[in-house]
Amino acid sequence: MSFSHAFPRRLRQGCALLLLSLCAAAHAGDDWEHHRKLSLDTTETGSLIKEDVAQLPLLVRLHSGNFTFSEAKPDGSDLRFFAADGKTPLAFHIDKFDAANELASVWVQLPKLGGNAKSEPVVMAWGNKNAAAAGTPGKTYDASQLLVLHFGDAEGVLDSSPLGLRAQSSTAQPLAAGPIGAGVHFDGSGSIAFAAAPALKLSPATGFTLSFWINPAASDNGAVYVQRDGGRTLTVGLRSGTLYASAGGAPVSAGAALKPAVWQHVAVVAGGGKLSFYIDGAESGGAGFSLPEMAGAVQIGEGLHADLDELGLAGTARSAAYVLALADSQGADSPLLSLADEGGGDSGGASVFSILMGAVTLDGWIVIGLLMVMAVISFYVMISKAIMLSAIGKSNQLFLAAFEKDSHDLLTPGHASAEQLSADARLHRSPIYRLYSLGLQELRVRFEAQARVERSPALSSASSDAIRAALDAASLKETQSLNRGIVLLTIAIAGGPFLGLLGTVVGVMITFAAIAAAGDVNVNAIAPGIAAALVATVAGLAVAIPALFGYNWLAAQIKNASSDIHVFVDRFLTRSAEVYSA
Repeated sequence: MSFSHAFPRRLRQGCALLLLSLCAAAHAGDDWEHHRKLSLDTTETGSLIKEDVAQLPLLVRLHSGNFTFSEAKPDGSDLRFFAADGKTPLAFHIDKFDAANELASVWVQLPKLGGNAKSEPVVMAWGNKNAAAAGTPGKTYDASQLLVLHFGDAEGVLDSSPLGLRAQSSTAQPLAAGPIGAGVHFDGSGSIAFAAAPALKLSPATGFTLSFWINPAASDNGAVYVQRDGGRTLTVGLRSGTLYASAGGAPVSAGAALKPAVWQHVAVVAGGGKLSFYIDGAESGGAGFSLPEMAGAVQIGEGLHADLDELGLAGTARSAAYVLALADSQGADSPLLSLADEGGGDSGGASVFSILMGAVTLDGWIVIGLLMVMAVISFYVMISKAIMLSAIGKSNQLFLAAFEKDSHDLLTPGHASAEQLSADARLHRSPIYRLYSLGLQELRVRFEAQARVERSPALSSASSDAIRAALDAASLKETQSLNRGIVLLTIAIAGGPFLGLLGTVVGVMITFAAIAAAGDVNVNAIAPGIAAALVATVAGLAVAIPALFGYNWLAAQIKNASSDIHVFVDRFLTRSAEVYSA
């Protein structure tokens, strides 16, 4: 038999993939457009972990506040993780990548986490359209990991550990919102079963570590983990809300009960003849414990009334530092991990504007687009009206100065002074001059009629009233012309804030719906969406406030221009009556 046939096919494929990844890593900096450092802090300013931890599966939560999803491929297949040198690839796998809701959970194997130190950062890279999907769940965990259940697989309950087991059956109810993502709900009748397998072997020589997130009902009773091998049974569960473990001898209980209706990280560590409980990374009781050899079938959630997420089983007794690192790294607001720019600055140093704009949803952009149109129209109205009123004011002053100087001649139809004014193009912008022209035309009509019957020019009371009616109608049209377009400013003033508020309310609704569906309820996931939703309200106010000031200024100018028109009408009629008294 040839070597190629004797060598296991999957092992050959794994070696080939490893060689390809190593070749690609040499040019990682050239192929990926974007990089960001994941800083790790195990000092008092972060998560105080005093001992080194090896091969830690580190949870990296991505959301709109620390990652620009539009820069990556829609499925996140161009994500890569490297050591601090930016070239050495790290094993990882994507648990969830929801580009639409801008939420992702990625597990990265950290080769070493230094105790009581600010460790060398991990480099995350993305933005390579030619990158193929990468990341293998089994390689993210060490060889001691026997079971890893994320509970978010559409194909059933799948194991992400190196063993890659599949649940034999599952009657647990799916849960959309766990502390990390999807979880499962047990109502006392459902459970998850794994068939007996040599790989699921627990030995007293190496011990075991069972870890999980649990949200128990009040004073719950039930088994979280049960393994049966012949007449031997290992049980880890709850009695009246308190953790206990039993392997045939006297059960060992935790020092305190779990909080009901609250998600807590639990770890049960057995080894060296002792069993210890950990709640949220802190030790909570324990006692001597004799672990028999176990390799039987596994039942999860037997008789349990609780929600579970991220259950893991290791065939070794993990250290207290390892358990604390697990709990702190998986929490919603991890003190252990922070994302920073490649240059070393904190992610908070990134452009606030870019964060907000990147988090704005489609409905928000629609509202902002409408508000931008309103803003353009408002500024056009304000600028064009300001220019028009300035030109009208100058033309009015020019005509009124000429009228004051020579009103008698200007009230004589056909006089050279009147003809000279009509030739001045600057006066054609003046509404007062247009009213003067209309009044002069009215005088001409009447004087021509009087001349035909050989009467001298004179204005009767009836003629004055008729001319006033004509001038009042014309002045009303001039005032309407001055106010044309002002209604658009009132629409912007009244409608802009309400339209912005609509965008904010819809954006907040979408943000909370996405958070509820994804189960990621930490403040870093919520804040960008809420802040981006408020951008619509800010945009509405940005439209309304300039429009309000512009409207008030223009209204005052139009009122002055209208007053000047009405004053001139009275003056024209009074002066005409004086010149042509009957």
